[in-house]
Amino acid sequence: MILADKIIENRKKNGWSQEELADKLGVSRQSVSKWEGAQAVPDMKKIIQMSEVFGVSTDYLLRDDIEEVQLPEAAPVDNGLEETVRQVTMEEANAFLGHNERAARIISTGVMICILSPVILILLSGLAEAGKIAVNETIAEMGGTIIVLVMVASAVGMFLMTGMRGKQYEYLESIDIDTAYGVSGMAKERRAQYAEKHSRLLIVGIMLCIIAAIPMLILAMSGYSNNTDVLPIIGVDAMLITVAVGVKMIVLTSIRQEGFDKLLEEGDYTRLNKKAGKYDGIYWGIALAVYLGWSFVTNRWETTWIVWPIAGVLFVVYREIAKGIVRAVHRK
Repeated sequence: MILADKIIENRKKNGWSQEELADKLGVSRQSVSKWEGAQAVPDMKKIIQMSEVFGVSTDYLLRDDIEEVQLPEAAPVDNGLEETVRQVTMEEANAFLGHNERAARIISTGVMICILSPVILILLSGLAEAGKIAVNETIAEMGGTIIVLVMVASAVGMFLMTGMRGKQYEYLESIDIDTAYGVSGMAKERRAQYAEKHSRLLIVGIMLCIIAAIPMLILAMSGYSNNTDVLPIIGVDAMLITVAVGVKMIVLTSIRQEGFDKLLEEGDYTRLNKKAGKYDGIYWGIALAVYLGWSFVTNRWETTWIVWPIAGVLFVVYREIAKGIVRAVHRK
C-alpha cells in the first residue's frame, strides 16, 4: 500500500475530512488532497507529524511493504462514530456514479416540474379573467388545478422511483465506508474533470433565479395595471419558467457533485455530516408541503415560489445546527 492510500485510510478511520487533517498538520486542504492523489509527497517533518496524529510509525507510512499497523492492544479512537465500515469496490463505485447521474437528471426534472406546475393554472385563470378565452373563471381554475395536481403527482412519482432504485446505495449516506484501491483516485479525477462544468451550471442557475423577477419589476415600476391584457400573466409565467430552469441546473449539478463527495467522504458526507444529514428528507418534505399549502390557500402562485430560495438558505442554517447537535452528543 502506497503512502497516498495510507493517508486516506487513516484519515477516514479517524473520521476526519481533508480540511480537518490539514488543520491538524498546519497545511492547506489542497496539500492533503495532493498527497492523497499521489501528486505530491509530504516532507519528512510532515511524515513525522502525521505519524503522531495517526498514532502509527513512520516506517508504516514510508514503507509500501507494510500494509497494516501492528500495534499491541491499541486503544481505539473514541470519535463517537459508528464502528461499522463497508468497503466500496471499483465496480460498486462506477455503478453508483452511473445511478447518481441518472438520479440527478430525474430529480432535477421533477423539481422543475413542481415549479412549473402552476404555469397553466395562472395562464388559464388570467385569460378567463381578462375575457380572452370563452371559458368561465371557475372552470378555468378547476382545469388549471387539475393540471397542477397531475404535474406534482408526476414529480413525486419520479422522486419515489429514484429513491427506490437508489436504495442499494443508501449506505454511502449513513455508514462509514472504506474505498478499495484506486476508487478515491478515480473519483477525484472524474470530479476534477467535472469541476468546470459544475461551476458553470451553478453560476448560470443562480443568475437565472436572480434575473427571473426582472419582467415583473419592469411592470411594477411602469405602473402597469391593465387587467384586460395578458402581459402581466405572461410576465408571471416567464418568471416561473426562468426560475424552474435555473433551479433545475442548480439541483442537477449539485447532485452530480454530491456523488463524488459521497465516495470521497467529503463536503456534506464526512462521517460527522452523515449523521447530521439524517433528516434532510423530512426538511425538504416540509418545504414542499409549505409551498403547496400556501399556494393553494392563497392562490398566489406568482409569489409562493419564493419558498424554494428561502428553504435553500435556511437549509444551510439547519445543517449547521444539526452538526452542532451531533458534535455535542459525541462529546458526552
